[in-house]
Amino acid sequence: MTSWPTSWPELRAASLVYEDEAILALNKPAGISVTGERHDTDLVEMAAEHGERLFPVHRIDKVTSGLVLLARELRFHGDLTRQFNRRTVEKDYLVITRSTGLPESGTIDMPLTTGRKNRVRPAGRREDITRDGEDGRTWSLTPPDPGVEPSGKRSYPSLTTFARVWEGANHSFLVVRPITGRRHQIRVHLAWIGHPIEGDPLFDRDSAERGDRTRLHSWRLALDVDSPHSRRGVERRRLTAPPTEDFLAGLGDDTVPPPLGELLERAEAALAGLPEPPEEPAGGPARSDRRPGRRGAGRGRSSRPRRTGAAG
Repeated sequence: MTSWPTSWPELRAASLVYEDEAILALNKPAGISVTGERHDTDLVEMAAEHGERLFPVHRIDKVTSGLVLLARELRFHGDLTRQFNRRTVEKDYLVITRSTGLPESGTIDMPLTTGRKNRVRPAGRREDITRDGEDGRTWSLTPPDPGVEPSGKRSYPSLTTFARVWEGANHSFLVVRPITGRRHQIRVHLAWIGHPIEGDPLFDRDSAERGDRTRLHSWRLALDVDSPHSRRGVERRRLTAPPTEDFLAGLGDDTVPPPLGELLERAEAALAGLPEPPEEPAGGPARSDRRPGRRGAGRGRSSRPRRTGAAG
């Protein structure tokens, strides 16, 4: 795994993707948390130690690399998080699975809930997952009681679409678009249809001991930003953060993948082939992107900025 700078000024400069009065967009290295790290450092804490106060608009997992947005002042935070909650932000991820055999494109329509130790899991049994649609391109799971998992816990409608960019002997390279933004959504969805992400410690406990990195990267985001030059006062801003070369490194005895630049060109072309999500996901309408496993989110916490998940 590529090492990252341990000082905030160096990390900020090396990771900077975009910056304006309201937003700081960074290409976060894998291995550092956005915020909330109890036993180690995180981006927000590093910035605070150097006098820069930042407010996470969303989060990607510690093991996930790529684009992350932070509000530079609290007054900008609410509008940015609302765009994520209303799912007007387009989010595209790059993934390498430890598998082959996925269709050219597909949809995973699988509500999520939490199990033991607050771990995210589908709201149902593995044997109840069905695969249908054109050429078996849709995986779905409909809980018996929409909104409630059989154990009585709340379930959250969750949708993921993907397109296959490249397939080797043992791995597949995907571009993935989570329609909803649940905690660990991409990781759990792919693992439960039999295509786990390479190096994901949630489903491969030995990956950390081997020093493997998780092959999940937050690649692109598109959101509305203030613009004095637009008639509406806002414009659509598209941000891109390419992965580092270690994203492809160390895949073992696989067929050698094409160069990273070529794969990114293919991924961009594949975006046009992403399937349209259903009008209403299994488990009922997805009204917001609250994260499974966060009880009472948004209640009685008006003095603290709310964070939303980014599916990674």
